[in-house]
Amino acid sequence: MAFTYTNLLEMDLGKLGAAVADWKTLVSDLEKLGTDVDRGLVRKSNAAKWAGLNATVTREFVGKTAKEFRDLHREAKSVWSVLDDANTELRGIQKRVGKLVADAAAGEPSLLVKDAGDGSVRVTETLCNVDSDSQRTEDLLTWYTDSITEMVTYAAEIDAAVTRALRASHGQDRHDAGHAVYTSLDEDMIPRAVELASLGDEASPEERARLRRLWESLSPRARGELWAAHKDDLVAAGVLSPRIRQISPDAGSGRHGVESPGLGERVTLEKAKMMAEGASLLGMDDAAKHMMHYLDNSGTPLNLPVDKMMKDDKRLLDDANGVILLAQDEWREKALAEYKKNDGRPVAITIETGNRGFRFSSKHENWVYAVGSVTTNISGVVTVTPGDDGKPRVGLDAQLNVWDRYNWDADKFTNVAGITTVADDELGRLHRTGLAQEFDMRGSSSVMHTDITEAKGPSNPVPQPDVSRDVGGARKDPGRDDPYR
Repeated sequence: MAFTYTNLLEMDLGKLGAAVADWKTLVSDLEKLGTDVDRGLVRKSNAAKWAGLNATVTREFVGKTAKEFRDLHREAKSVWSVLDDANTELRGIQKRVGKLVADAAAGEPSLLVKDAGDGSVRVTETLCNVDSDSQRTEDLLTWYTDSITEMVTYAAEIDAAVTRALRASHGQDRHDAGHAVYTSLDEDMIPRAVELASLGDEASPEERARLRRLWESLSPRARGELWAAHKDDLVAAGVLSPRIRQISPDAGSGRHGVESPGLGERVTLEKAKMMAEGASLLGMDDAAKHMMHYLDNSGTPLNLPVDKMMKDDKRLLDDANGVILLAQDEWREKALAEYKKNDGRPVAITIETGNRGFRFSSKHENWVYAVGSVTTNISGVVTVTPGDDGKPRVGLDAQLNVWDRYNWDADKFTNVAGITTVADDELGRLHRTGLAQEFDMRGSSSVMHTDITEAKGPSNPVPQPDVSRDVGGARKDPGRDDPYR
């Protein structure tokens, strides 16, 4: 049977916490007993001045007994470590799901989460509103559904990992203790993460999602090892993809195809095609591309060439630098604390900023007509590694994420270099009458690396992205063709 949303909510972690405490006590008692055996029985047996068959058999028996105590201690410590890690993970998941459910209920509109019974959830408006046609509401329903279902899947995977680790630790032999040794669930998860990362940009959406969950589950030390060995594959497989809520900033033009088109809409359609052609002739390739995608009526998401956007309007890069500079001291201190906790071994922590609006200036007409304003955030990884001088070096690998929804607002007009003027509401009617369709636009920059070992002022921005990897608006970065990575 599938692990469900109800299973997650009703899971009694108090019992698991009590089991963790009991196993911790057992580990301590076995360690003390093993020490007593080594210092008592074994030492006395080895030091005894006696010989013969009885002496040989007794020494062998004492040695085997001491080994069994050591094996029992190792097995108990492995079980305790796995249960302790699972307890921490599952409590965190329960808490996050509880907050998501509470936020959904308290939002506008109020949303209700129901168990679908198959490991997923259904999210609906608390009060039925048959007239609701807000794209923002649709996006909220989708986001909460996906996010909570993801957490349920995450908990199920933790449960499965614990089962595998306990079986491997026990070895299925009641009379032979001490088999696989676990210090946490990392030992179970790292090989699976490496396998998925090796797929790079060939990973399916499901495999990418699973890798992101594994990446999140790993300890900072395990992440540090994985990042050092498989950074490019991890980036290509999308572990830096933003987790923050991405929804339409407004209601949009309403539902698609709910009205019948008339002569006026067909005239607007031809004008819109002329606008797209005019924009292309004037070198506004992205504006033309987005308009034609709207008019092709598919509604499929479109990838944004963020590196190109930053190159065209440096204010977007400057804005990203400003966000990083404000947050990097906090990120550095958090990463250094993990480095110290792990006795100077390499560590990696994930970072992500909140949503931030950005509007292109009027002198960048291509992007004004292509997107106008967008929402952005920064996601990435902060690593700490020992330097050649023994002192820790702190690095930041970050990407700028950009998204928006292509739609048209009422009470505005669009004029492309004087070629034609069309009311934005007329263009929006193309969506409502089924002649065109709104779509999501999302994209991420190439990964930018900077050393943040020392504090930096506003005159020290992060490096610029590799703009050579954007050609004519089409990204060549591995794994970036899917805007929903």
